Amino acid sequence: MPNDGDEARWSDAEDLVSVLDLEHLDRDLFRGHNAISARGRASLYGGQVAAQALRAAGATVDGDRYPHSLHGYFLRPGRSDRPVLLHVDRDRDGRSFSARHVRAVQDGSVIFSMLASFQRDDPSPTYDAVPTTHAPPPDQSMPGHGDRIVEMREVTPMRVEGDRIRYPDTMWVRVTAPLPDDRLVRACALTYVSDFGSGFGQVTVEGMPSGGASIDHAIWFHDDIDPEQWMLLELHPARASGSRGAYTGGLRDRDGLLGLFCAQELLLRPHPPEHLAAIRAMVENRERR
Repeated sequence: MPNDGDEARWSDAEDLVSVLDLEHLDRDLFRGHNAISARGRASLYGGQVAAQALRAAGATVDGDRYPHSLHGYFLRPGRSDRPVLLHVDRDRDGRSFSARHVRAVQDGSVIFSMLASFQRDDPSPTYDAVPTTHAPPPDQSMPGHGDRIVEMREVTPMRVEGDRIRYPDTMWVRVTAPLPDDRLVRACALTYVSDFGSGFGQVTVEGMPSGGASIDHAIWFHDDIDPEQWMLLELHPARASGSRGAYTGGLRDRDGLLGLFCAQELLLRPHPPEHLAAIRAMVENRERR
């Protein structure tokens, strides 16, 4: 059985570079440590596992090929007292594209499964119709519930109204510690932040929660933007039924360049009373500061 020391041993990464510094155990087999903020959480943050999976996949492709898309399924809650083992299958290497399949495993069970594709640069005209707003700047937005790895400013702040949690659907985010000048690492950083918030955070439908656990996540990478600078994450609800909700989103730098376009589906089930109480306490504590 795990003990308290296991959590301290495996949830010890204090910055994103440490989260992405995977141990190369064997050909196409890697091991990652969890963010220190994972201690005490009910499960691992999905953005961390997806970012590590992309980093592992990128370690198996030629250096002139960069991430252009990923599609992942969150299958089981991750544990903070266990490392994440990442198994990479080299599905295909073509003239311009490389495809990889990554399985993130804990205790012999797959917690996350991802397909990722990499492409050599192929310049072409640009078209961008991803919805965006004129959000107030970060210094005019409310400090959010980030972690040691990411700083957040919420344009639509998290709050609790009765038994409904209002999650942010528009927020500024940036990585707190310096990153190496590495395009793959920057793509992993964008992946890390893309799982924040909820596209249904500001939606009011009787009997329907505003957020929940991620089920699946897809990303298409575009401009190579700097995660150390403020980026605007905007999420847009699309459809909800069957206790599931699907939304799209974009992540841009302050000049409006689109780092990624994403689509995500999450569970929309009533929150347990203890979860609602914990969020309410967190929000009240933040407002007293």
